[in-house]
Amino acid sequence: MKIAFFDTKPYDRQYFSDINRDFSYDIHYFEPHLTPENLPLTKGFDAVIIFVNDTVTAPMIDYMYENGIKLIALRCAGYNNVDFKHSFEKIHIVRVPAYSPHAIAEHALALMMGLNRHIHRAYQRSRELNFTLTGLNGFDMFGKTAGVIGTGKIGKVLCTILKGMGMNVLSYDLFPDEDFAEKSGIQYVSLDDLISKSDIISLNCPLTPETEYLINKDRISKMKDGVMIINTGRGKLIKTADLVDALKSGKIGSAGLDVYEEESNYFFEDYSDKIMTDDILARLLTFNNVIITSHQAFFTNEAMNEIAQVTLENIKRFEEGGMLENEVCYRCIKYKKQCNGNNKNRCF
Repeated sequence: MKIAFFDTKPYDRQYFSDINRDFSYDIHYFEPHLTPENLPLTKGFDAVIIFVNDTVTAPMIDYMYENGIKLIALRCAGYNNVDFKHSFEKIHIVRVPAYSPHAIAEHALALMMGLNRHIHRAYQRSRELNFTLTGLNGFDMFGKTAGVIGTGKIGKVLCTILKGMGMNVLSYDLFPDEDFAEKSGIQYVSLDDLISKSDIISLNCPLTPETEYLINKDRISKMKDGVMIINTGRGKLIKTADLVDALKSGKIGSAGLDVYEEESNYFFEDYSDKIMTDDILARLLTFNNVIITSHQAFFTNEAMNEIAQVTLENIKRFEEGGMLENEVCYRCIKYKKQCNGNNKNRCF
């Protein structure tokens, strides 16, 4: 198969080229995001590989379908950037459902500890030979209550880590795993209970119509004063304008964000010599109690190797006509099961 690889960074080329030695695919690497303007680049290819900030709309799917694209391979877990409903029975979509839950859970912990102990501020001070401690006091995480929203693979790892630190862990999930709760010592509660009782709240759920702006003005009003918010999930889980207001008022004590609702305009790129035109992001960057990282929670050697391996395995299974275990299928998602459609090994 001939593959067009979009939004290529040097590390993408490195890891995929290494893993591709076992597959020998003809991969053409393109630096730009996949956009309506550069869709002609996909002509002559069988598949495209894209990332989280490559938005694929219905007209783009139609264009690629008409030009022979058979597969869209997402090298990430999320798929909200692709109109998978429109792609049904046209182009197959596959993803990497889990690459390193430990990487993301550990990054969430790093944000928590960095904010709590003001590591980012202490680092800047010591660089300027300022070794005072005023304003750098934190709190013992031991004995405090952490609320973990979403207990998939990442959420479960985070729950285990926080429980090991002696924290009281509350969790919320639409499909609670009671066996995990019993073994790990966590407690499933309602979302309102978690919101109102937690000292630290971590978002580890996918972005769906039901979870969009899960954290908003109304829910923030029910939180403890000075609560810490951590988001390593998706940017639109938080209504950022409401977060800014709560940071200004002191209702939210600190925030660690690895994602941002308008991140596709900035993240993964260098804008250091340009003017920031996003007023909300610019405001967030002024707070000394906010740490923003550029969607790097996943970024470990183990995760990158897994992403490359699973992405190319997905393509191989498609090419060989095998079962697409990692397919994003509108019918499967609608009925919450693998449908194994018309030819008994594919969704269509």
